[in-house]
Amino acid sequence: MRRLTPFSQMTTEALAAKRVVMLDVDDTLTTDGRLTPESYSSLASLKAAGLVVIPVTGRPAGWCDMIARFWPVDAVVGENGAFSFRYDHAGRRMHRTYAASSDERAAQRQKLDALARLILAEVPDAAIASDQSYREADLAIDFAEDVGPLDRCAVATIVRLFEEAGAVAKVSSIHVNGWFGAHDKLSTALRLLATEFDCGAEEAKATVIFVGDSPNDAPMFGYFDDAVGVANVLGVADLCPALPRWVTRARSGDGFVEVAASLLSSRNLPHA
Repeated sequence: MRRLTPFSQMTTEALAAKRVVMLDVDDTLTTDGRLTPESYSSLASLKAAGLVVIPVTGRPAGWCDMIARFWPVDAVVGENGAFSFRYDHAGRRMHRTYAASSDERAAQRQKLDALARLILAEVPDAAIASDQSYREADLAIDFAEDVGPLDRCAVATIVRLFEEAGAVAKVSSIHVNGWFGAHDKLSTALRLLATEFDCGAEEAKATVIFVGDSPNDAPMFGYFDDAVGVANVLGVADLCPALPRWVTRARSGDGFVEVAASLLSSRNLPHA
């Protein structure tokens, strides 16, 4: 497993070589459930500097449609890799690519609805995530956003119930997300890079910088040469199958601002 190194030690030359910034949203871009002006400004500055900017999140399709349309980003991967959305502003068209067909998603939804009833019966202090009605492919169980936070034993029970039903379960900083299928954040991110941004899987290892904070980011942490964890990743490091190479000094959105400032400085650009 990688040993986390302070992000401040990443060289200017390595930073300048990055052309794609991928990032988690909750507790990576946001802080305590809020998108701060500083984080959003950093996102806009990276996009204005010519970098490709792609959030890779567990958040739902409804949110991702808005993110792709209105945020200063090039595309978004949502529901832990269930889809990618890219909005063509010139053509005024949303391009949506899914890991599963509509028929497959409908069949999977029936099984997920049954799982929701089972999980809430077993872990009554948990809740269906408030954003569930905007989801197309997964089930999000809230343990720390609008309830709790629940202890690790409760979270482990939720994960176990998903897995016993044959579903994939991934833990974020606020939800346990479960789905049927082999996709994850990494598989869909790599497909998006290859098909929309002419960046193959091997090239991506060196040209992408990914910023995240939680166990569901582990596939991204393990793949990219220069994955970065904001400081709060240290609190869940023992739960991550793979760790990032770098860790910021600051937590959550301030950690993302730290990364953005270094990327811009490596290009001799001011940080807004």
